[in-house]
Amino acid sequence: MEFDPRLLVVADDRLDSLCEELDRLGWRTVTARSVEGALAVAADLSVDAALVELESVAEGGVERLRRAAAPRYLPILGLDRSLDRGLAPGREAEACDLTFSTDPHPLQLAIRLEQMTRAAVAEEEFVLRRATFAAHGVDLPEPAAGDAPMQILTAGAADRRFLALSNALAAAGAEAVAAPTPYTAFDYLHERPFDAAVLWGGRDHAPALSIAAGMRRNTRLYHIPLTLYLREAVQTDLPDLFERGFADVAASDTPEEETARRVLALARSHRRRRALRRALDAVRGCGLMDPETGLFSGDLFAAHLARIAAASGERNRPLSLCVLRVPDNEVMTAVRSGGWLERAMPQIGAMVSRLVRVEDTAARLSAETFALALPATGLEAARLTGERIAAVIACTAFDAGPNRSPFVVELDIGVAELAPGDTPASLLERASMQVS
Repeated sequence: MEFDPRLLVVADDRLDSLCEELDRLGWRTVTARSVEGALAVAADLSVDAALVELESVAEGGVERLRRAAAPRYLPILGLDRSLDRGLAPGREAEACDLTFSTDPHPLQLAIRLEQMTRAAVAEEEFVLRRATFAAHGVDLPEPAAGDAPMQILTAGAADRRFLALSNALAAAGAEAVAAPTPYTAFDYLHERPFDAAVLWGGRDHAPALSIAAGMRRNTRLYHIPLTLYLREAVQTDLPDLFERGFADVAASDTPEEETARRVLALARSHRRRRALRRALDAVRGCGLMDPETGLFSGDLFAAHLARIAAASGERNRPLSLCVLRVPDNEVMTAVRSGGWLERAMPQIGAMVSRLVRVEDTAARLSAETFALALPATGLEAARLTGERIAAVIACTAFDAGPNRSPFVVELDIGVAELAPGDTPASLLERASMQVS
């Protein structure tokens, strides 16, 4: 996780060993044996997420816990062992953001908790953006996710479990589209939008890894959540799989119904994020935004940064700022003189817009300088975000005119994290001074 997260666990001692593993993975756990005890913890401490064993929770307990964490949005993951016996989810399970039927792998749980926390930060951020736009006389519409069925791509050679998963997704109201090879998978991905994808892993996962790598290199497909569903009980390097872009990994003995629930939870989060992005895109044409890129203008960014900084203090979350600037070197001087860099900047800005997470605020501060406000993000994670965006842009060739080779832009990066006594202006100044 990009900061020091705290997980509230509401359970008996059966989850103590899981808590120890989560502590080692960076999620500090605080255990309460009852909802009443959990409410007291939530009132005294800032918690980022909750893991609730649902067998011992009375009706309404999950929502009471969520309300107690305000002004933070509290993601809640439920553990409902009755689902493993084929029973339908109860009301408390439905109130959770995600439910498991068996104790998840600690790393699996840590990754899902991070995803859910990020979704919560995005919801908080949208409220802040509405307030910023409203203060400037612009109404930011409520995101509309639509009623269309979730679109799920399932890629890999068909077998019995492939069909069972498709049936489980259909029973939940989703539409599953099957792609037998990586080539057909990319054909579908380029033809229509998907909310999530499930890739079938063989002994070496080669086709699935090929698809994941291709999607990570494409700014339009980058954010589609990927689940690897293992065919066999083989040893897997989970950290490596998550590093390669998978949002979830389902073991071979995971019931198809549970995998479907986990895939759909990712799909709903992704669709919600796309809806948030569309709501923001709807105001790109207003005079507050940079007209060439649709990013925040410098003045709007300054106003919003002040609001984010205040909220980070109220919610006790970190805030980092990343500045990306075109370097002043021989190559850039040459393409500046012909006006070719100026022509490329709108495309570069559009790429920045697509590559940032929906909870991050991207702005164009000057003709060749961009800034990213990154809520709930520490200094090193902010640096990695900037390096990731700069690396993608550096892979793009821009036109340098007739009889001249295309040029690439390797952006310089500077980062700073909000510290006690910082103002928004001083934070931006420190990040700008770090650019190199």
